Amino acid sequence: MDDDRVEGTVERVTYSNEESGWTVLRLLVPGRKDPLPVIGNLPGAQPGEWISARGRIEYHPDYGEQFRAESYRTERPATLSGIQRYLGSGLVQGLGAALAARIAEKFGLETLEIIDHHPERLREVEGIGKVRSERIQKAWSEQRRIRDVMVFLQSHGVTPALAVRVFRQYGDRAIETVEEDPYRLAQDVFGIGFKTADRIARSLGIEPASPRRLQAGALHVLRQLSDEGHVCAPEPALTERAAEALEVEPERVAAALQELAAAKHVVREEVEGGQAIWFSAPLHATEVALARALLERLRAPPLPLPVDAQAALQELERRSNLALAPQQREALLLAPTAPLMVITGGPGTGKTTLVRGLLHLFDRAGLRTLLMAPTGRAAKRMSEATGRDARTIHRALEYGAAERRFQRDRDRPLEADAVIIDETSMVDLALAWSVLRAVPPAARVVLVGDVDQLPSVGPGAVLGDVIRSGALPVVKLAHIFRQAQHSEIVAAAHAVNEGRPPRRTVGKPDTDFYFIAREEPEHVMAMVKELLQERIPRKFGLDPFDQVQVLTPMQRGLLGAANLNAELQALLNPAGEELVRGARVYREGDKVMQLRNNYDLEVFNGDVGRIRRIDREDQFIDVAFDERVVRYRLDDVDELALAYAVTIHKAQGSEYPCVVVPLHTQHFVMLARNLLYTAITRGKRLVVLVGTEKAAEIATRNEGSSKRWTRLAERLRELTA
Repeated sequence: MDDDRVEGTVERVTYSNEESGWTVLRLLVPGRKDPLPVIGNLPGAQPGEWISARGRIEYHPDYGEQFRAESYRTERPATLSGIQRYLGSGLVQGLGAALAARIAEKFGLETLEIIDHHPERLREVEGIGKVRSERIQKAWSEQRRIRDVMVFLQSHGVTPALAVRVFRQYGDRAIETVEEDPYRLAQDVFGIGFKTADRIARSLGIEPASPRRLQAGALHVLRQLSDEGHVCAPEPALTERAAEALEVEPERVAAALQELAAAKHVVREEVEGGQAIWFSAPLHATEVALARALLERLRAPPLPLPVDAQAALQELERRSNLALAPQQREALLLAPTAPLMVITGGPGTGKTTLVRGLLHLFDRAGLRTLLMAPTGRAAKRMSEATGRDARTIHRALEYGAAERRFQRDRDRPLEADAVIIDETSMVDLALAWSVLRAVPPAARVVLVGDVDQLPSVGPGAVLGDVIRSGALPVVKLAHIFRQAQHSEIVAAAHAVNEGRPPRRTVGKPDTDFYFIAREEPEHVMAMVKELLQERIPRKFGLDPFDQVQVLTPMQRGLLGAANLNAELQALLNPAGEELVRGARVYREGDKVMQLRNNYDLEVFNGDVGRIRRIDREDQFIDVAFDERVVRYRLDDVDELALAYAVTIHKAQGSEYPCVVVPLHTQHFVMLARNLLYTAITRGKRLVVLVGTEKAAEIATRNEGSSKRWTRLAERLRELTA
């Protein structure tokens, strides 16, 4: 073994970070008694492979002798044990450890040669029939092509998991595409950001001041801002942020924006005072189209309702044994003439009762009414509250996974005379436009939502902008009904919305809201764990998996979602069949959340399920989402995150029997009034805040932190002026 070089067979990969490629492995070095720990950026190293690494020996005070690798190359394994480890490492879908052992035992050192050139012989192995043989052949062939891509990308620091996605996106043109335009990776491949694409570009010879790089950087920052919810950006904010990311002068970014505008990739608008605002071309087109569609609908009144609204209201009150509030009556009397209206209000103000009233009125008039909501959970709750079928917007608009678009549009509109959309605060710009263009011209549209909640995850603040514009009729429900007045959850939510921190409570016997004070983050964590494991199940009989949800302001930190999930998984689901993916551990029985829309699997960002089965032999995970079981291939598993704790943003549109909210000054950068308000209003039967009064005060005072850059309200005002 030379001082700067080491060779051997990978015995085991102890740790691998998929994001950075940092790896710790054990290497069987010829002539050495014990395996040698090797650390470094070794993306793609697999058990059983022969690797040759360059670097240096160093001595760690805790771990002893180890080799720090600066670079490495791999070769196929040449020993029987190496072949067995290699095949059973998870490299090829359909080959688990047990099956790999049988194949290696059957064919010996010729195993890889046989799989390459005589794959039909796999059927000679016990347990491999025609279907499995063909599946292994297909996976092996794909893996060989992926390997070529991986070899090309690994020198640029791209992880194996991302290399697989690059291959899936571009197929056999992957290397060619990356060489032509590495910045496409940041747009096309989930998990690859601008920094990774830029690193590849730099290594391919693209200069730091290249117009191509500057334009890609400016577009990247616009995409970042849209990920944060903004539709546009003032020029100073955009150029400064892009200049910092690119490490160039703002003037260079400004020049790149002009070039992008000439190519119609971005759009520049001037607003009052001569300030320039920049949009990506797609978001600009969508916002303009939505404003015009809203105005067209307002200017084209629907057919009159053939029903006496006053008589219908009296019948509704008599049958339901309730007295409508003035604002509810106002909305129901407005409905016969309004082609488009907004209903907004906080918890306990009667939005659900009003929706039932609208259904009664529309039924009396013989209208076909369609109920929609942005998420599956919100649609389910709407259905339970009204006794009618409610669909997700994607389902109602018939999203086609193969076509990657909605099937319902102006040419094939929805079959409805009235459309009621709940939880409209969650509807982003693009989804609002897709809905509106699919509603028949003569149909009524009612937007229902709580404008004080967090805005949509996607870009835009549609409900707030529509209300702020003053262009649409809006009914604001403010009266809290008597049955809701006894709820401490409702009282706490309205207090926060009015700028008053929720009261700290020791807990009355019949209360549904608790604020447990704990100062130290470690003590907050301990109390959250005690609540889920002991207190809430014992006192309220609620199941910590299915009926209790921990909501936290942010992802990182001791009290962030990532660490809370690790702690709660160890507490509530400590053992069982598991799969390790980088720093994540998935176990059968785990509560998990989908992180992005996957139209092929028909699971969407924010959907929560339970892992029912982990099959490492055939390499898949089964996840149950309510009654439906979805099968994930192992290279899709990183679309799932543990969901014992989720961020408050991810909980929008959902309602849980119980929510537990750690609230601490650790969360300072995220603390805002609408964040705390949204967290409290997610709880149906019980809400428990655990943390500091100072954090609650900071959140309650901060009402402007989540303002988004949009122009929808101004467009509507300009069009109606």
